[in-house]
Amino acid sequence: MIGNKVLFDDKGGLDKSLEDQVAKLEAEGNTTMLVHFDGKFIGILSLMDVAREEAKGVLAELQALGIKQMIMLTGDNQQVGEAVANEIGITKVMGNLMPEDKVAAVEKLNVEYGKVAMVGDGVNDAPAMAKSTVGIAMGAAGSDVALETADIALMGDKLEGLPFAIGLSRRARSIIKQNLWISLGVVAVLIPLTIAGVASIGPAVIAHEGSTLLVVFNALRLLVYKNK
Repeated sequence: MIGNKVLFDDKGGLDKSLEDQVAKLEAEGNTTMLVHFDGKFIGILSLMDVAREEAKGVLAELQALGIKQMIMLTGDNQQVGEAVANEIGITKVMGNLMPEDKVAAVEKLNVEYGKVAMVGDGVNDAPAMAKSTVGIAMGAAGSDVALETADIALMGDKLEGLPFAIGLSRRARSIIKQNLWISLGVVAVLIPLTIAGVASIGPAVIAHEGSTLLVVFNALRLLVYKNK
């Protein structure tokens, strides 16, 4: 059997010497897994996550976009999560989470903040992504389950796509609002003018179709969007 300390609680836990070794490794930012065979512990596997080089810059861009809370949900122990968070600028860490714990954490954050975007790539992330306001999957590295659950899939294993996706989404929302005002505004003007006899049907139809073209051309501006 290979797993963390909790896995062996029903087997009597760890002796003090082993407990001290695990505590020392975890305090240094490592994730530990104990190896149990034939009724005894025969080793400790120690792993350490290393943040991607671009992670710190991407988080700074997200902060510039107005995202104040960036929270890490991880199955690694709390010390490991905090070590990575301090390195790249994560504002809060929730460690030692099982998949169901991630779901509960997202539900709690939804209540606290109203809207939550969850970024993930694995099977363990999919249930939590389903509970978030917006689920974002890492396209190239993401599992099929994560990709199917997500609302947005980044087409590549690059974190730099995240600020771009958020900026593009906000720009699209802004243009949708503009188009609604244009289309509804033209209708609101043309109908009274036509009923009052100020404008005939022909010019009114031309004006209406012209507004439709204006809406289309306004939406096409998204094709040249570039994240600032």
